[in-house]
Amino acid sequence: MRFVAKRQKEGVNVSDTHPLVEASTLIVGLAAIFAIIAVALIFVVELALYFVSAEDEANLFGDWLPDDLITVAPNDERLYQTQLLVDRLASHWPGAPYTFRVEIDDSEIANAMALPGGLIIVTQGLLNQVESENELAFVLGHELGHFRNRDHIRALGRGIVLSMFFAVVTGNDAAGIGIKAADITLRGFSRRQETRADEFGLGLVHSEYGHVDESWRLFERWNIDGSSFLDLVTYLSTHPETGDRIADMKRHAELERWPVDGEITDLSW
Repeated sequence: MRFVAKRQKEGVNVSDTHPLVEASTLIVGLAAIFAIIAVALIFVVELALYFVSAEDEANLFGDWLPDDLITVAPNDERLYQTQLLVDRLASHWPGAPYTFRVEIDDSEIANAMALPGGLIIVTQGLLNQVESENELAFVLGHELGHFRNRDHIRALGRGIVLSMFFAVVTGNDAAGIGIKAADITLRGFSRRQETRADEFGLGLVHSEYGHVDESWRLFERWNIDGSSFLDLVTYLSTHPETGDRIADMKRHAELERWPVDGEITDLSW
């Protein structure tokens, strides 16, 4: 029998799938792989950081400030008075493993955050919004609650992983990974974490003043004041919806039988 070679069909090595479809599939697949790796790394890093003691954390970050933080002048009276208020509130937390430090960010957007080592950052925008010491005391007490529950350590873990991926994708130097405020605030604490911080903060306010009046007044104003929409949106990026939050706080105060009416203390500046 004579062998006759068959002529190969044209395009035999060319996929029948459109190149754009193949490229899209590849991109989606790579994105999924990166996402899975990121989630796994976040879990591992958060787990590792969780076993770092609060004392070691305080020693490691005791003098640290975020690179991108622009603070007010050190002789600003608001800085002095806010630090005094934090110290007073923290005195009601026996055995607190941190020496709390306050810095005021010159941003005009209202926000506050708890960062590693006992650092509390409050923005000028938030200080411009509060109308009494009691309002500010609750915000600060809430941040102290995050330290009490060590929620900020989980946030740091996410910041580290996100910074690593950003450095890989952009090719930027990865030095100082995870220590910029922009990284750490990409956290979105869970509803349970925020509720626990609220409850702890309310307890500190009650211990300091003997009541919890005006603890949620700032959020009530944000709910009805359209001019504070940007502040509300910014604060909601890292805190729960304000309507539910107010109801939860009132419910907790009632459960603990804490007075919701009392003498209001004016701001010291």
